[in-house]
Amino acid sequence: MKNSIFQEIRERVSICHPDRAAGRVKNISGLCMSIQGVESLLSIGDRLSVEARSGEKIQSEVVGFWEGHVRTMAFGALDGIGPGCEASLPLSGMPGAALSVNAGWLGRVVNPLGVPMDGKGALPAGGKRQDIKAAPPNAAERARLGERLTLGVRALDAFVTARKGQRLGLFAGSGVGKSSLLSMLVRGTACDVAVIALVGERGREVREFIEDDLGPEGLARSVVVVATSDMPPLMRRDAATSAMAIAEYFRDQGRSVLLLMDSVTRYCMALREIGLSAGEPPATRGYPPSVFAELPKLLERAGPGYAGQGMITALFTVLVEGDDHNEPVADAVRGILDGHVMLDRRIGEQGRYPAIDVSKSLSRAASGCLSARDAGLVKKARSIMARYERMADMIRLGAYKAGSEPETDEAIRLMPALTAFLTQGKQEPVDEGGHDVFTRLAMILGDVSE
Repeated sequence: MKNSIFQEIRERVSICHPDRAAGRVKNISGLCMSIQGVESLLSIGDRLSVEARSGEKIQSEVVGFWEGHVRTMAFGALDGIGPGCEASLPLSGMPGAALSVNAGWLGRVVNPLGVPMDGKGALPAGGKRQDIKAAPPNAAERARLGERLTLGVRALDAFVTARKGQRLGLFAGSGVGKSSLLSMLVRGTACDVAVIALVGERGREVREFIEDDLGPEGLARSVVVVATSDMPPLMRRDAATSAMAIAEYFRDQGRSVLLLMDSVTRYCMALREIGLSAGEPPATRGYPPSVFAELPKLLERAGPGYAGQGMITALFTVLVEGDDHNEPVADAVRGILDGHVMLDRRIGEQGRYPAIDVSKSLSRAASGCLSARDAGLVKKARSIMARYERMADMIRLGAYKAGSEPETDEAIRLMPALTAFLTQGKQEPVDEGGHDVFTRLAMILGDVSE
C-alpha cells in the first residue's frame, strides 16, 4: 500500500515543472538587501524580483555574497520592503541585463531598463537582444578608424580633428558651457544615428535638452537614455551601459553612430555607491578598485566594429572637480580615450564660446586624416596662439614694444581673427561663407596656396 502511494507521489513530482524559485529578504543595510534561500542559484549580475508589502514588484541585481546570503541592490526605492518579503526568479530563462532593440527606438526617450519616458506609448515589439554588458570587439579583428568626421564645431574640426570611430573626452568644470557644446555636436556631426546618455542629469534639464538643444529633427535620428540624479545607482550605471548597447545595435546594422555620454564622472559615482554598499574598501578619493576595472570595459566598447559593420564615434564628458584635470576619473579616462578636449573657465569668462582650450586639447588620430598642408596650418596657428599666450601679460600691461620680435608682432596682428574663428554660436554653421575650416584658417594665416 505504502509503495503504491510513494510511486504515485513520484509520478506526480516527475511531471511538475516549477517555473520559479523564491527566497526571503533577511535584512536591509543601506542600499543593499540580504536574501536567503536562493543563493545556490544565483551569480553576480543576475536579476530577481522582490515583492514589497504593498504587492509592488521591484527588480534587483546581485552585487555580492556574504556569509551564505545574497546581497542585492534594487532598481527602485526600498520603501515597503522588509524582512520576510519574497524574492523570486525564474528557473528557466534567467533574466539577464539585455534590451530588445530595433529601428523603432529612433526618436524615443527611454530609461535604462528600456521603458519609454516620453508618453508616446510602448516601444515596437521585437528586435535584436542586446547585452548591456557586452564585451568589446576583439582588438586584433576590429576595423581601423575611418575617414575624417565633421563635428560641426570649428575649433574641434580644425584643432582636434576626429575620425569615424574615434573616442574623445570632453573635460570641463561646472558652468563652462559643456551642455551647449553637446547640443552643437548633436546637430552638427555627420552621422546616421545619435545615441545620447544622460547619466545622473538634473530632471529639470532633460526636457530642455530634448526640446531646445535636440529639436524635432535631432530627436528623429536619436535615441535618448535618461537616468536622473534622483534614481538609484543601478539605474544611473545602466544609463551608460544601456546606451552603449543601443549604439552597438545600430553599429551592427552598418550605420555610423554618434554616442554622447554626459557624464562618465556620474557613471563612476554610481559605481562607487554600488561598490561601497557591496562592502568594497574605498581607495583613491573614495573610489573602490572596481570602478577603475569597469571603466575601460565600457569605454573600449565604443569605436570601430568588425569589417562590414558601422562605427561608434563617442564623446564622453568628464566633470572635473574643482577644475582639477588630474583627479582620478579624469586621469583614467584621458589615458583610455583617443583624444581629449579641455574646456577652460577663463576662456568662457572672456566671452569666447565654446570655451575650448586649443593648446591643451589633442586628437591622437588627427595625423591619419590631415593632409600635409592642413597639418602645417594647424601647427602654425597653434604656435601663434601659444606665443600670444606667453606674451599676453606684457601686451596687456603695455610693456611690449612693437617691432621687438617679428613673431610676437604677427601673433598680435592675427590673434583677433583667430579668436573670431574659434568663437561659434550654437546655431552658427561650421562652413559659414561656403568655406571649410581649413580654407578659413589659411585665409587668416595668409596661406592661400593650394
